[in-house]
Amino acid sequence: MNKPAAAAGSSVFFALAPGVVAGVVPWWLTGWDAEPAGALARGLGVLLIVTGAAILLHAFARFVREGIGTPAPVAPTQHLVVGGLYRWIRNPMYVAVVTCVFGQALLLSREILWVYAAGLMVLFYAFVRGYEEPTLNRQFGSEYEAYRRAVPGWRLRVRPARVPRVTS
Repeated sequence: MNKPAAAAGSSVFFALAPGVVAGVVPWWLTGWDAEPAGALARGLGVLLIVTGAAILLHAFARFVREGIGTPAPVAPTQHLVVGGLYRWIRNPMYVAVVTCVFGQALLLSREILWVYAAGLMVLFYAFVRGYEEPTLNRQFGSEYEAYRRAVPGWRLRVRPARVPRVTS
């Protein structure tokens, strides 16, 4: 895969995956109808949505530039993505999607979005442990294992990891 194809595939996957999970489903659940909320909650909600969206865009761009592939399992990267935010946390996309939904829960003051976000976190964790980690281990072997030891999956490191590239 070349970078233009990776960019096109990542754009489509962006619309289909996080676009649906963090956009269409919350709209379907709420119709974007807000309950009364304080200005602080609404402001924090907007901040979380903007932050989550920025993290998603950064992560998708890393898959194209560094990985030369997409986050979609049907068109995986040629190289393990370990730069940028991936030096701080292994799963920034999943955390970003949940952050966007939490932000919507605050902005709209809708309990159903809190429940949805918690369910997403459980689903994402199970998917990563059951599919993604074993798949990356098979695809990248010792490089992935070194990365996995250096960078936590679900919480930020205090300092970015220095993950050496394993060359074959």
